[in-house]
Amino acid sequence: MRLPSWLSQHLAALRAVLVLTVLLGLAYPLALVAVGRIPGLDGRAGGSLVAVGGRTVGSSLIGQSFTDADGDPVPRYFQSRPSAAGDGYDPTATAASNLGPESVVDTITGDDETSSRSLLTQVCARSLAIGDLDGVDGRRPYCTPDGVGAVLAVFRADGLTGKITRVVSVNQVAPATPFVTTWQGVPVEPARPGRDYVAEGGLITPVRGDAPAQPAVPADAVTAGGSGLDPHISPAYAEIQVVRVARERGADPAAVRRLVEEHTAGRSLGFLGEPAVNVLELNLALDREYPAR
Repeated sequence: MRLPSWLSQHLAALRAVLVLTVLLGLAYPLALVAVGRIPGLDGRAGGSLVAVGGRTVGSSLIGQSFTDADGDPVPRYFQSRPSAAGDGYDPTATAASNLGPESVVDTITGDDETSSRSLLTQVCARSLAIGDLDGVDGRRPYCTPDGVGAVLAVFRADGLTGKITRVVSVNQVAPATPFVTTWQGVPVEPARPGRDYVAEGGLITPVRGDAPAQPAVPADAVTAGGSGLDPHISPAYAEIQVVRVARERGADPAAVRRLVEEHTAGRSLGFLGEPAVNVLELNLALDREYPAR
């Protein structure tokens, strides 16, 4: 007896669902779980967790902060790069800040909750703080001495041209002293909260300043990665932290540099990416060899 076409079509669809469910819903996941249990791969499949004394302290694949309860860097540890993932290194909120090179003007409302800092000011503030922490020159081009973006709003008589009539340091709020006193003969005034100097017709003018072209604080120390979960820093960032960490632990800087080298991974396949230092693994090695005094 031949089944009606509509019924045969439904039965064929049901058989396909059952077969695909068994293959893709059961067999394939179980096969991947089995592969993840192969010696040498089991640690990676479990998240590359790192344990000390039977207690999990982190993952070698996910960065973390080495700060105290107030959010200040703990001097005896190497510091990670900044993170924009949630409150920092949050795997459930992995993301970048979405701020780009044109983010140079802060939003200043007078209220910390509604104000926001531009990418330039974030970079300037981080560089200045790292310079103070590690005893290096924290100056960067286009940054003021007080750690904000060195940006002026220049007003001209005819909009884009004509005589300069007014100049405002848009990221320095009164009563702050502007980073330059005059601009082309016109006094520079500090910004006022709640003012949008771009909307008012000011021409945004970043000022390079006299900072060195190659800052002592490397780029990865002041910018967050795309994922916000980076477990590595550059050897250059590790190098400027060596003296501080050695001093805090009473260790020889040469010995600390040796540990940095031991925890530095080279380029993938010899040519992809850049050398990188795993911060968690390096700090754990320091705790083993040079415990906190």
